[in-house]
Amino acid sequence: MAANDPESDSENFLKQFCIPNYILVPDSEREFLPEPTCPILVFINSKSGGQLGGDLLVTYRSLLNKNQVVDLLEEAPDTVLHRLYLNLEKLKLNGDELSPKIQERLRIIVAGGDGTAGWLLGVVSDLKLSPPPPIATVPLGTGNNLPFSFGWGKKNPGTDRRAVESFLRQVKEAKEMKIDSWHILMRMRAPAHGSCDPIAPLELPHSLHAFNRVASTDTLNMEGCHTFRGGFWNYFSMGMDAQVSYAFHSERKSNPEKFKNQLSNQSTYAKLGCTQGWFCASLRHPSSRNISQLAKVKIMKKHGDHEWLDLPISQSIRSIVCLNLPSFSGGLNPWGTPNTKKKHDRGLTPPFVDDGLIEVVGFRDAWHGLVLFAPNGHGTRLAQAHRIRFEFHKGGADHTFMRIDGEPWKQPLPVDDDTVVVEISHHRQVTMLATHDCRSKSVHDPSSPTNNDSDGDSSEEDAAGEEWRKFGAADTFKIPDEVEVDISHLS
Repeated sequence: MAANDPESDSENFLKQFCIPNYILVPDSEREFLPEPTCPILVFINSKSGGQLGGDLLVTYRSLLNKNQVVDLLEEAPDTVLHRLYLNLEKLKLNGDELSPKIQERLRIIVAGGDGTAGWLLGVVSDLKLSPPPPIATVPLGTGNNLPFSFGWGKKNPGTDRRAVESFLRQVKEAKEMKIDSWHILMRMRAPAHGSCDPIAPLELPHSLHAFNRVASTDTLNMEGCHTFRGGFWNYFSMGMDAQVSYAFHSERKSNPEKFKNQLSNQSTYAKLGCTQGWFCASLRHPSSRNISQLAKVKIMKKHGDHEWLDLPISQSIRSIVCLNLPSFSGGLNPWGTPNTKKKHDRGLTPPFVDDGLIEVVGFRDAWHGLVLFAPNGHGTRLAQAHRIRFEFHKGGADHTFMRIDGEPWKQPLPVDDDTVVVEISHHRQVTMLATHDCRSKSVHDPSSPTNNDSDGDSSEEDAAGEEWRKFGAADTFKIPDEVEVDISHLS
């Protein structure tokens, strides 16, 4: 065979990523294969992207060891990672020389929508793997904000051999970047009549749904209250934008045959934006559902603050986005880059992904959102905060809409004189893989436009209880045996 044979070159290239079977399958026969310089573990939601997820699964399994390519509809990521790392430790104790190198070099690829990617990030965060494997995301969803933020694109990728090899080459050359995660707690008093559970047909997002309610022994529990907890990586939003997203996901769940590709999905999303009144909110959207009428908003501006400050919200604001990454609604940046005057007068900084701060942005309607398409366009910058709290009281609306990383739900609001509380706080960090020209910026990167004196969140985490520190996506969160986690609704 000729030295420059393309097929031979391809086979040699793929050997850099292949993990021997005895590493992946405990007690299997030892193999003597070339040492991989960039071993990868691939997780694919085979239902994402219409047929694309299934096609991608077939291609990856044909190019790599099929046991290092996992269909998330067949096996949960925490089960796979727990088994792998236990086996690595066992092999190291038995003197295996390859296993510590695999553990040190391991990288993860997750292919799916933002919900799938967030689930994987949460699992890695919970399991506290050492060292934590960095994660690359393949865009198979509709919005694809996570992949876009780190340079992996927002269009659904090709699924043939050439496209997969090209992506693997990018993964091998990618840089590592830390990203903040955000803890969300939602608490409400059990109503005398009716339910406080999300209204069908959609349930809570996976990161909230997986562990159901906080355990009765948890210190965060309050007698007579239902408490939900989870986390997110990109954004939490509520109001009109979440209402449109809810209509889209409800329609897709009722008529999945109509949602076969990214282009038709985005077209349907735009049409629903019109029918739901997002483009004519002043005519179709009751003022009782404007944010200032629904909730009081409070913030703690930075790490170490202990006093809640009221955040004034204009009566015209119909949607609030709490944003961690510089990508929302398919790649838009609602925060933009504040100018020198804004930095001086209000202390606002560019949106770093690892500074322990979340950007809080408001929108009046979809027309207001169109400013994001203009150069330097941005929404109404409300605040940057280390913690934010929404207090919903009895008012003109019996429900509102909320959304976490692309997954919406319809949340009942108090009918008595009780309060629904949603509190968001900085959690910890996980390591992402990013291309060298990605739009996400690190506060520690000298090439970033501004620096920040954030000192992280370690002391707060150390002082918190073990249950608080868990993200909620892994089995380590003590999911009850009788709770069956349904991931089929993930985008």
